[in-house]
Amino acid sequence: MTTAIISLSNEGARLARVLANRLPESRVYLHRDVTELPQAARFDRIVDLARDLFPICEGLVFIAPCGLVVRAIAPCLKHKTTDPAVVVVDVGSRWAVSLLSGHEGGANELATTVANILGAEPVISTTTEAVKTIIVGVGCRRGTPAGRIVEAIRSALATANVAPAQVRLVASADIKANEAGLVEAARQLGVPLRLVSSDEIRQSDLAFTRSEFVRRKVNLPAVAEPAALLAGRRTRLLLPKQTFKGVTVALATENCTSLA
Repeated sequence: MTTAIISLSNEGARLARVLANRLPESRVYLHRDVTELPQAARFDRIVDLARDLFPICEGLVFIAPCGLVVRAIAPCLKHKTTDPAVVVVDVGSRWAVSLLSGHEGGANELATTVANILGAEPVISTTTEAVKTIIVGVGCRRGTPAGRIVEAIRSALATANVAPAQVRLVASADIKANEAGLVEAARQLGVPLRLVSSDEIRQSDLAFTRSEFVRRKVNLPAVAEPAALLAGRRTRLLLPKQTFKGVTVALATENCTSLA
């Protein structure tokens, strides 16, 4: 088993069902008092469950309070190179927190994946990632190959005189979740792919260029610019949308006081 999804509440169980349907090789564990998902595995004490799962799981996704999770996993901790990735999600599916083994164990990537599935905000505090402030928004036609997307992103970065090492996220609309070329492009660049909710894009009052063509095609006012702006915090456009061989790219930068 790769990922265990754990919760102590009925609200959490509903989110666990959504995650289990999208995360390969995952299994749901629910507290015995939970009435949802009767087919899920049950447990009595979360401390005992954490002890049993730590050696056999690559990732643990807790839908529970952070404090409770910290106390549950504390006796299990050994080393950042061997501990599994631990992500914590609140029952309102607002946040997906990379809590343990963020870089080495893959919790940063898992938190982003979980956030994309639930429409939550990934919370990643690893210093090597947090100091990056550039978000690349991408819009592309269905079936666009990864190589063309990578080339477009690199061209946009060069235009803005931005080093690839400064990129924190590649971002697009959630309708691109299964776009193989985009997923592969982010992998080749070594950057997480952040998917922004289509509803959030439609409802946004941020300043970005609207496109009638995009609206007709995918029922969105735009993709690259709003995705870049909405995927980060305190963002502003650094490079308005540019088109490279059919791929639209925009760059946003985050205003981080400590990094100014």
